[in-house]
Amino acid sequence: MPPAETIEAIDLSEAARVRYLRYAMSVITSRALPDVRDGLKPVQRRILYAMEHDLHLRADRKPVKSAKVVGQVMSNYHPHGDAAIYDAMVRMAQPFSLRYPLVEGQGNFGAITGDAAAAFRYTEARLRPLGSELMTLLGEETVATRPNYDETTREPEVLPTPLPLLLLNGSTGIAVGMSTNVPPHNLAEVARATAALIDDPQCSVARLLRSIKGPDFPTGGELLATRAELRKIYETGGGTVKLQGTWKLETPQRTARQRVARRYLVITSVPYGVTTTQIVAKIRELVEGKKLPQVAQVSDQTDKDGVRIVLELKTDTQVEPEVIMAAIYKKTPLRINYSINLTCLMPGKGAFPVPRKHVPLGEILRAWLDFRFEVVTRSLEFRKRKLEERIHILEGLAKVLRAVDEAIKLVRGSKDKADARARLQKRFKLSDAQADAVLEIQLYRLARLEVKKIRDELAEKSRERDRIARLLKGTKPRWNLIKKELGELAKAYGKDARRTRIVSDDLVEEEFDATALIRDEDAHVVLTEQGRVKRQRSLESLDKVRVREGDAVRHVLRGSTREHVVFFSNYGTAYVIRINDLPATSGFGEPIQKYFNFKDGERIVAALSLDPRVLPPREGETLLVGVSSGHVLRVPLAPHREPSTRSGRRFVRCGAGHEVVSVEPTPARGKHVLLLTSKGRGLRLSLAEVPAVSGVGKGKKLLRLAKGERLVVATTAQDVEVETARSSTRRVVA
Repeated sequence: MPPAETIEAIDLSEAARVRYLRYAMSVITSRALPDVRDGLKPVQRRILYAMEHDLHLRADRKPVKSAKVVGQVMSNYHPHGDAAIYDAMVRMAQPFSLRYPLVEGQGNFGAITGDAAAAFRYTEARLRPLGSELMTLLGEETVATRPNYDETTREPEVLPTPLPLLLLNGSTGIAVGMSTNVPPHNLAEVARATAALIDDPQCSVARLLRSIKGPDFPTGGELLATRAELRKIYETGGGTVKLQGTWKLETPQRTARQRVARRYLVITSVPYGVTTTQIVAKIRELVEGKKLPQVAQVSDQTDKDGVRIVLELKTDTQVEPEVIMAAIYKKTPLRINYSINLTCLMPGKGAFPVPRKHVPLGEILRAWLDFRFEVVTRSLEFRKRKLEERIHILEGLAKVLRAVDEAIKLVRGSKDKADARARLQKRFKLSDAQADAVLEIQLYRLARLEVKKIRDELAEKSRERDRIARLLKGTKPRWNLIKKELGELAKAYGKDARRTRIVSDDLVEEEFDATALIRDEDAHVVLTEQGRVKRQRSLESLDKVRVREGDAVRHVLRGSTREHVVFFSNYGTAYVIRINDLPATSGFGEPIQKYFNFKDGERIVAALSLDPRVLPPREGETLLVGVSSGHVLRVPLAPHREPSTRSGRRFVRCGAGHEVVSVEPTPARGKHVLLLTSKGRGLRLSLAEVPAVSGVGKGKKLLRLAKGERLVVATTAQDVEVETARSSTRRVVA
């Protein structure tokens, strides 16, 4: 037991709050969110720093095994597991993940098809030129450093990046209570916008968007948004846009063996973050489910040269390619909603950055410019200080070299080094550093040519010092220097054109028409007692319908594949689905719960085909609904001719402990209703006595039931046989 004086009583809730807050802030600042200053997360920053500072893996060096890089980063800077480090390095090397990759990978570093990278023992890596460019000023005391996790070395808090990398490559991360999803942008456009902000610090987002057209994803594609929508997103720091892949129609020349020329739909780009495998799998699912009957086969021919997903169309296809692609956009990840969330770590009042949600575009660029101005200032001050130190040494050497013979005589006449230093300092008015430099000078440097080199170096260093002093004298020269650097970097690394095309959402003309893709075929919908559903093209007899052992056919509905069927449940919910969306099989079928969200105990009690040939639409058409409690009502049929959601559409309110027992359409000329109970009693009444409700109602109790008795059917049939208690039958004419 520890001594009593070491035990401190604290409030449990307060201790949990403080510790969770520390954990949350650790995740936010040390793992998940990028810093606006260099646009990097800690693991990315540590990988780049280790490759540059520790391993010297610049673009002109030979690459090394990725395992060596991962080990160096994990042992010195990031003790969070090799998988996290390697995954981050792989992403920085993938041209389909980063708009401007920072690492050059050799070997299998994954593909846009979704294939994962090879293990780090098989791959090699080094920095790309742009990756090295981020750290050119690192050795000039431009950024603060901190001890690493075990205090054996130091690491930079941020990298002195010469470009607003957060906007160039974007970032994605999930922290505690917040997330970020910054899209990548085009380097040339960002450089122009940043230069405009230097010229006019009050530059509005609208003016910045004259240069920055919008996100520019490495995978290309099209971004569907209006200029007003993009402006609102960049002003508020968040919003949603649509991304879609691009396609083209290929019609190769018909060969001698082909009776009809083939046509191919070729997908040439995919949305950012979506793999070609995902899209191909979904399209194949649609083709196999006969939801895309116009497509004969799908193949993924994507390689290092680019995305190429080929859809071969059937020769008898009459549907326009635009209609087929509209369906693919609707039903596959070829079109996605992309959420933009400009959340990042921003400079705070203290030494540590703080998380900021939804930072506007102008603030991101301004924060980076302030950081870059500080970096450039510290770099110039460092260089000026080093120049002054060197000039000081050169001035001492120049003094001595003007009387070199006397200096040599002084040194030769000295007792030791300390005496020689003292004599030189006294004679030539030298500082300690100058005297040491004179004593360490090599004899060959006393040659006339070497003396000239020293004097030339002194003149050159003096001119450079004066130039830097002029840059430090006012802020404008430094802003001009930053602006010049941006232009040079944009010219060097931003040569490629914009990849993502911005398309105004209101200019996208194609509309998804589900019926246009469906072959108009007659089908039979089969629903079994156990709730399995399917469709078949032909149905010769019920005996030939395949069902599971112990199951039986409950409903058979006829209709076109383009029309709908409606299923009515005992809980008073109607579920409407297109016949073509049901599984086409000669097997047992699929559980109907696969297509709708059923509650516990919910089952189908009635079903109708809405094919106009089976149930012609008419004005004022209604359904007769019977509830086990004896309540009967008429509800409109028209609302159920429209497709429902998976949750269905309520059409009646059942009382507690009661359920719907029958639903059927009322005939145009029907006059009477027959109600039958579980005890064999029946009641005939006029159809006009049954209340008609326009909404979701309870109806009217038209039959008084005994204890334990329940209504089993309400029908408008004109000719019905009723089984009596004596097991004889009699015909009831309604």
